[in-house]
Amino acid sequence: MATTTTESSKGEVLRSERIAGGILSKVLNTFDLVAIFIAIVLFITNAPGIAAAGPVAYIYLVAGFLTFLIPGAIVVGQLGRMFPQEGSIYVWTNKAFGPFWGFFAGFCAWWPGIFVVMVCGSLVSTFISQLAGLFGLTILAEPWQLGLVILAVTAISFWLSAIRFRAAQNLVNIMFVLYGAAIVLIGIAGVAWLLSGHPGFTNMAVSGGGWAITFGSTGNFTIFGFVILALLGIEVPLNMGVEVTSERAVTRYLIWGTIVVMVAYLLTTFGIMTAVPSACPQVTATCLSSYVNTNPQTNLWAMVDAVHNGFGPAGLVLSVIVDLIMIGFGLYAALVYNYSFGRMLFVSGLDRRLPAAMSKVNAARVPWVAVLVQSIIIAVLAIAVYMVIPYTAASNAADRANLANLMYYILFASITVIWCISMIFQFIDIIVIRYKYHEEFADVRLAPDWVFYLCSIVGMLASGIGLYATVSAPWVPNLIEIGPWDIWIGAIVVVSLIAAAIIYFIGHARIKDDVTDEQVIAEAIGSAEKPDKVEIAEAVGSAEKPDKVE
Repeated sequence: MATTTTESSKGEVLRSERIAGGILSKVLNTFDLVAIFIAIVLFITNAPGIAAAGPVAYIYLVAGFLTFLIPGAIVVGQLGRMFPQEGSIYVWTNKAFGPFWGFFAGFCAWWPGIFVVMVCGSLVSTFISQLAGLFGLTILAEPWQLGLVILAVTAISFWLSAIRFRAAQNLVNIMFVLYGAAIVLIGIAGVAWLLSGHPGFTNMAVSGGGWAITFGSTGNFTIFGFVILALLGIEVPLNMGVEVTSERAVTRYLIWGTIVVMVAYLLTTFGIMTAVPSACPQVTATCLSSYVNTNPQTNLWAMVDAVHNGFGPAGLVLSVIVDLIMIGFGLYAALVYNYSFGRMLFVSGLDRRLPAAMSKVNAARVPWVAVLVQSIIIAVLAIAVYMVIPYTAASNAADRANLANLMYYILFASITVIWCISMIFQFIDIIVIRYKYHEEFADVRLAPDWVFYLCSIVGMLASGIGLYATVSAPWVPNLIEIGPWDIWIGAIVVVSLIAAAIIYFIGHARIKDDVTDEQVIAEAIGSAEKPDKVEIAEAVGSAEKPDKVE
């Protein structure tokens, strides 16, 4: 029977809710989801920036876990059990506030996600340069060279995102294990440094003043905001909700993923604080000449330095291994970001909020067009930021490098603000959905109602602090002052959100009510005939009422 639209007593059931599960394959188990969660949330390269605050960093980490990571996991667990469809926040906000706000919230989650692929390329370039530096070589010093690395990483992530999903996920799982081993090694490096008779480089005594929380332009409170930003992306694995093999996997990945993230950040912060100098007045065995008069703990590659210093004679070999794993992590994270955020475009294509081409899948039932479009956007940004503007707007090498860095950080901060906005939607969604779907909510409730109210309030406050941390001080104060920093961020955020609204209304105006689900499926899989293996009735049933979990 042809299906065009379905209305429930609570509102519209999206077409993507009904049919996405019949197009894509169920392949993701708990371990897969944990590996995806870690790639999204655990950018351990944030640890040096956190560790540089000194002992108070532990207070901010624990506070971030309690006010953002854990509340976010509880909220996502509840929403994921109620609506285990493709698209996560896109679907949840649609249930709470309707199609416009669903698309708007989905855009606020998607736009930052694809930019992170560019960040991953930058990380790969950084650790390749650091690896060469361990042997006295200098490479990838020009912005255009960094741009080429980002293009290569983007191309690799696209190619791997378009192959059979199970094969791609197996590669992700391997890198997840190696990444975890590197993190453990960084923590052990701190212990090894102490056991070898050296004192830790960071004074952990309460009397030393390092545990004090300070405010103002020179205070350390902005580190708390940085911690919040480092924990964004809790909901992303559920962008692939219909591809999960069991409903239990949703809560399990949130439990195990949250534990891994907390332990990893604490371990790495300890390793850096203990085995990496916090100041380098002169060249020593642990202070390279390039570190003199700086704080090496703030360097992106401080994790590699911790291993190099902590393991003595074996340090060079182990640090090379960790560096190689960090290069692999950049590729691993780029792959995960590209395929997981591509699902957002895929469901928008099914719902005709975006062109129908976005919903096309290949023979492996992977939405390759959506990932291709993302990859093209990333490539255009990389070419503009690293290969065109610096060489047309700056006259010497130093100015070109500074301009490229400044544009990168302005874009990064802007999309971070947008991502925080999407998280605020998520914390509001849970309260609205509790009222609109009270019976369904009660059937799969993970915790008492007061827990969700508390998580919502605390999570929104923490998201607000993340916003404040982004705009309260420039991330590169040596390149830009606070006024222009905020103006650029504000302009990019406003233009992005206006673009989201325009895209929605253009897509909404082009929706054809007489198009059947069967026609949409046939177009998605590239068949002119009605697919006989797609179980639309089952998809509709699961969209209207989630299965109960024992």
